Amino acid sequence: NIQRTCPVSLTKVASRYLIHQDSLPKLPVPELRQTCQRYLAVLEPLVSDEELEHTRTLVADFMVPGGVGERLQKGLERRARKMDNWLSDWWLQSAYLEFRMPVVVYSSPGVVLPRAEFQDRQGQMRYAAKLIAGVLDFKTKIDNGTLPVEYMVGKPLCMNQYYQILSSCRIPGPKRDMVVNHSLGKAPPTHVTVVHNYQFFVLDVYNSDGTPLTVDQIYMQLEKIWNSSLQTNKEPIGILTSQHRNTWGKAYANLIKDKTNKESVRAIQKSIFIVCLDAPMPRASDEMYRSRVAVQMLHGGGSRWNSGNRWFDKTLQFIIGEDGSCGLIYEHAPAEGPPIMSLVDHVVEYTKKSEMVRSPMIPLPMPQKLRFNITPETKKDIEKAKQNMNILVQDLEMKVIVFSHFGKNVPKSYKMSPDAFIQIALQLAYFRMYHVCCSTYESASLRMFRLGRTDTIRSTSMDSLRFAQAMDDPTKTSVEKVALLQKAVNAHRVYTDMAIRGQAIDRHLLGLKLQAIEDLTSMPEIFMDTSYAVALHYSLSTSQVSAKTDCVMCYGPVVPDGYGVCYNSMQEHINFSVSAFNSCAETNAAKLARGLEEALLDMRALLEQTPKAKL
Repeated sequence: NIQRTCPVSLTKVASRYLIHQDSLPKLPVPELRQTCQRYLAVLEPLVSDEELEHTRTLVADFMVPGGVGERLQKGLERRARKMDNWLSDWWLQSAYLEFRMPVVVYSSPGVVLPRAEFQDRQGQMRYAAKLIAGVLDFKTKIDNGTLPVEYMVGKPLCMNQYYQILSSCRIPGPKRDMVVNHSLGKAPPTHVTVVHNYQFFVLDVYNSDGTPLTVDQIYMQLEKIWNSSLQTNKEPIGILTSQHRNTWGKAYANLIKDKTNKESVRAIQKSIFIVCLDAPMPRASDEMYRSRVAVQMLHGGGSRWNSGNRWFDKTLQFIIGEDGSCGLIYEHAPAEGPPIMSLVDHVVEYTKKSEMVRSPMIPLPMPQKLRFNITPETKKDIEKAKQNMNILVQDLEMKVIVFSHFGKNVPKSYKMSPDAFIQIALQLAYFRMYHVCCSTYESASLRMFRLGRTDTIRSTSMDSLRFAQAMDDPTKTSVEKVALLQKAVNAHRVYTDMAIRGQAIDRHLLGLKLQAIEDLTSMPEIFMDTSYAVALHYSLSTSQVSAKTDCVMCYGPVVPDGYGVCYNSMQEHINFSVSAFNSCAETNAAKLARGLEEALLDMRALLEQTPKAKL
């Protein structure tokens, strides 16, 4: 279950929205021999010589002409000919819908937006009204097909994910979930859900003639919602969505046996998006402020605070606190980071516009409050969900830092890819902490292909390891170190390029494995091997999520003894988030964050002290 975005910059070009969809190429199936050779190269810095030798034998067996590998490869190639994208549905199922851990922390990313200028509920509501209007403005572009097509390295990108993020929702099942998208129906939804003090409201955001409500109208409706939900004495029904998926699946089936509950849940699922009007969180120092907001976005701070003020299955939830903290959380199954950030950039710009003040319009009806009948069984489910949420809240360590010394400008001045530079710094920081390197995941976008999602950039290579070993080696000269740094950065750049062109190894290996399951053949040895388990144990799960807005995305680690690292590199600074679990004695997010800052500064110092002629 890892994902998210891409280290290559996107360009937008205005054009009819889906003009390119049909002309986009299909995701290729890489050559079997190529993937097998690259897989062995990926393992080299990660496993012992004995393990590698053993894996070499298994890979050779797998590749025997006329053998199991070739048969599975042919099956994949057949699948690719028949389908728009041989991977996307398998990926949706295996990475998201069959993943049974809670979506909170384990899957759904949060986004911390710049602190807003307000400090009271009027400001909070005014900002929320502008934000809703901004999302509706973006929605108009999606609906009428005027959203500019994006390009990466000169190639048009698949825009399908933009159609999946509004009016969609995940629905829990006993063994696997599903995603429903209501924007594709005959009568697309015209309301957003507003949550305040754990109470859910339907806010209609369009007039009968189809025009969106003005900011003033939305503000007046939000005032009504606020004034009719002053007490938090209601059961926080939304916290049920934070449970383990099987547990929530059972609780959900019970909950919707009641007709009123079923209608209320349906209204939430069908809404365009959710706005969470949060109660103030505990105050934090300026230094800790962003880290505090990050956890507010990710999990709400626990049952005492805002964790019940959510419906975590909803694709898009904007969160606005009374104290100026704002951001969002999104459910990951329908989309990756870039379309979400594109929406965020649009909305943030929109909220900065001064509104035209209009005279009061015709009075609007009171927004409908959603009712829930809580049975003793559901009450028990809620209590359990609160307990589990509070355990998770205590377990997550989250550190958000602004690295203010430099941004993209420094690596670029040395003709290095900023993303590769940051990834190599992270490899160095990790190596300094643990004296080994680890399996590292960085998401790469496959949107050059029809319905493309992601593949993995493997940032750990023999080149990154050699540089990390040499950096603190007093016997190495700075010229040698710089040469190794350049080699490591270049290796990352080459892997990235390979990944975005559909030639990386991870989704191909997954495809071969799923093909074996589909063919009901016995599982090939290569997938039962410890090396494969090591390769997939991502102690560093990383993602560059770029935005024009000075924000940062954050998410939890994907393994119990790992880290989640996300960053947005701006021109002259870099926003980072680093997460770890407190229950693991070996990990420390604050320490890795400090180590990352030191690594970046040390790498710059190394480049500065080495004569340019040598670069």
